[in-house]
Formats: sequence, structure tokens, C-alpha cells
Amino acid sequence: MRFSDVYLEAVECFLPPNVMSSARIETRMGAVYDRLKLPYGRLEMMTGIRERRFWNPGTRSSTVAAEAGKIALQVSGVDPSEIGVLIHASVCRDFLEPATASVVHHHLGLPKTAAAFDLSNACLGVLSSMVQVATMIQGGLIEAGLVVSGEVAEPLHEATLKRILNDKHLTRQSFKMHFASLTIGSGAVGVVLTNKRLAKKKHKFLGGALRTDSHANELCQEDTSEAATTVDGPLMATDSEALLHAGVNLAATTWAAAKDELGWTNDTPDHVFTHQVGVAHQRLLFDAIGVSMEKDFPTVGIMGNTGSAALPTALSIGMKEKKMNPGQKLALMGIGSGLSSLMLGVEVGSSCGPVGTVTVNRNENGEGK
Repeated sequence: MRFSDVYLEAVECFLPPNVMSSARIETRMGAVYDRLKLPYGRLEMMTGIRERRFWNPGTRSSTVAAEAGKIALQVSGVDPSEIGVLIHASVCRDFLEPATASVVHHHLGLPKTAAAFDLSNACLGVLSSMVQVATMIQGGLIEAGLVVSGEVAEPLHEATLKRILNDKHLTRQSFKMHFASLTIGSGAVGVVLTNKRLAKKKHKFLGGALRTDSHANELCQEDTSEAATTVDGPLMATDSEALLHAGVNLAATTWAAAKDELGWTNDTPDHVFTHQVGVAHQRLLFDAIGVSMEKDFPTVGIMGNTGSAALPTALSIGMKEKKMNPGQKLALMGIGSGLSSLMLGVEVGSSCGPVGTVTVNRNENGEGK
């Protein structure tokens, strides 16, 4: 896919107020850790995730997605009346029907002419939605579109801990299927895309490539049956090791296709933003694609895996903290369970100074505090 009249005008994140450390999670699982003789510190050691953030109890996806969308609109300078489509792209939704996008549309006061719908594609939801909006802009159907995501991890987190603590037959092996759920964090993002007429910052959304490996659709699945969602909360089972290798293999194929489409080499991108899973995933991914890991901007250590909000959150913070010059190239490398992968390119425009209010202090290793 190639786009010639699409611009990325705002990528803004809205972060939860409450910090949950990996050490605190392990303390809550102390009885299980002691029974299975699991070493404390294992969660952070294996993932690199020191902490993640949670919303206050009862927070809805639509509420935080709308807040992120409001911030993105303000930063972009695009009037809400000019938005032609709103897509709510998070894994989390307020309900199955109607679309959570309808709630966000109402909160933001968007015009009646703006389409509003949900797009579900696991952790790839925001990037997939950006492509849909870009296609509509390129085709002349709209001049601007808004993508939002509000990931609310608390129900999954609490349900997972309850299952672990109550399962008297839990073994080290069966514990592994819950491990990925303990890495999840909350977050919200808003993304504004426009055509050239409305663009002010003029970050060119270039396009890229996508690939799908649907043979891997069973490696990570969340139970959304009534019993799971209303009694125990949502539960997710993940074969983390198999998913890791399948995802990295698909990413390598997708990156090769994206380079061909964009006319890039491994040296072309000045900065890289990836889906944030853990340190093992980061190392294997960059080894597989042949790009220097020094170009990456990891946030997983302080955010955890925030689903569809993970990559755009890293992009939002990175575009504020890193010095970027006009003409530099940004690679967005997304992977979502199923499996799907999107690799997209952005060219930095004329205006890329620090914007917004998000600040993350970093230590000497570049990790967030």
C-alpha cells in the first residue's frame, strides 16, 4: 500500500494514574510462588517489565479513548467538524453492542456526517485502523479521520490472579499459559490523520505492507463467553513461546515486503517503534529483521503490554522525547495475535518539536522511571 496525500498530524497518549509493579503482583501470588518454588523477580527478569499502569476501578474504554481523542484533536488543530470517520480500535470495548465508537463519538461531539465504528484486530487494531482512515483520505472520501483506543487491563489482570490463586492443580507448566496476561497494562491513544489541505505538521504517512499467518490463530485467545465475562472476568490463554517465534517470523516477512514497497533498506529508518511485548521479543525481532536495535524506542518496561495502544504510545512519547529532523524516516512495526503484521513508514515533516504534556523520566539505561 502507498499513500501520497495522507499526513499523520497527531499521535497522543493518555496514561493511567496508578502504577502496579511486577514485584507487587508476585507478592499477591506469594502462596502459589512458594508452592511451585518459583523464584521471586521472575516476572520482571523474563519480560523486562518493571511496572505497568492501571485506571481507577470502573473506568470504561470509551471514557479514556475519548480523552485521548480530545487531546489528539487539540494538538492537531483539526476542528472536530472536519472529522469524517472515527474508529475505536482497542481490544477492550464497553459492550458488544452498540459500537463503543458511538459513545466516543458522542463524548467528542463529532458531526453527524462522521462515520463511527469499532475495528477489532487484537494488538494491531490502531495500526489497522490508521490504514483504513488513510485509504479513505487517499480516495477522497474524507479529509480527516480519528482513531482512538482505550485499553482497560484491570478486569483481565484480576481475573487471571483469581484463577491462579484458586487453581489447586496449577503446575509450573500450566502457569505459563497465564504468564502473558500478567504483562498487560492499560493505556489510551488518539491518532489524527488528514489530507494535505488540513495538514500543519505534514508528517507523511507513506504506507507499507501487511501479512497474515492465520495458522497461528490459536496461540493467544481470550475467552469472551458469558460465564467468563460476568462471573470470573475475561481470561486469556497464551502459548507465549510459540507466539513469540511465529510473530517474529511473520514480522521478518512483512518487513521484507514493506522495504520493497517503500524502496527502503535496513539502514533507511532513523527511528523504529514496535509493538511492546517484552525484552525477549525485542531482541528476537531485531535479530530477525536485521535492523539495529539502537533505533528502537522501548516503553514496555514502564507500561507493560498495552495491546493496541502499545506501539502508538511509544510513538507518541518518542516523538516528544527524541530529536527528529524533517525528512527522517520512522518505521512502525506492528504484530497482533491471529497472526497479523503491519509494517508502515512515516516521513517526518517540517514541524516536529515537543508537543503535548506527556513526560517520562528516563534513567541512564534509557528506561523510564
